[in-house]
Amino acid sequence: MKSIVVLISGSGSNLQALIDACSSGFVPGKISAVIANKANAYGLVRASEAGISTQVLSHKHHSSREAYDNALIDAIDQHQPDLVVLAGFMRILTPAFVQHYQGRLLNIHPSLLPKYQGLNTHQRAIDAGDTEHGCSVHFVTEQLDGGPVILQAKVPVFSDDDAQSLAERVHEQEHRVYPLVVRWFCQNRLQQHADKASLDGNVLAANGYANEDED
Repeated sequence: MKSIVVLISGSGSNLQALIDACSSGFVPGKISAVIANKANAYGLVRASEAGISTQVLSHKHHSSREAYDNALIDAIDQHQPDLVVLAGFMRILTPAFVQHYQGRLLNIHPSLLPKYQGLNTHQRAIDAGDTEHGCSVHFVTEQLDGGPVILQAKVPVFSDDDAQSLAERVHEQEHRVYPLVVRWFCQNRLQQHADKASLDGNVLAANGYANEDED
């Protein structure tokens, strides 16, 4: 059983999907801890109700981004994780943090990367007149939202969509693909090789694995 630490800032809907996937046995791993940078993050409630250790580590109590990330590394490493999962953790991580967890640090981003790195992805897709949008699970590198993509899921963009309706459609897919990628990692099927990801020894394309129904 792989040890997983999840970092959150907010409601924790992707965290809940991972809790459920671990509980059902779909993911052969255990969430050892959930760490939040905000004390009011509802994901802490989700974790507590599931019997998972929680910790709040506020960035406001540290003098610099580097000092915070060093403290965060110390907090994470107490749980000896095989994998660190970012689930709505709204912090830009320092190079030292990323390097420390290289190859075992995952994120999910609400766009079809490399499109729309950063924030406000749903509105940006609507404003651009896109007909499809989605989410991407990727390994984290020092480049913001720029690490190798592992898996994407697409949704249609309808003419009457606003950012909220589109976000809800994307969230449904996030809750499917994130547990699947974590499953692959815990099965020792998934690796990072510099700027590439590989599954079962096969280097993945720039947009990740092509069949999101793989199990």
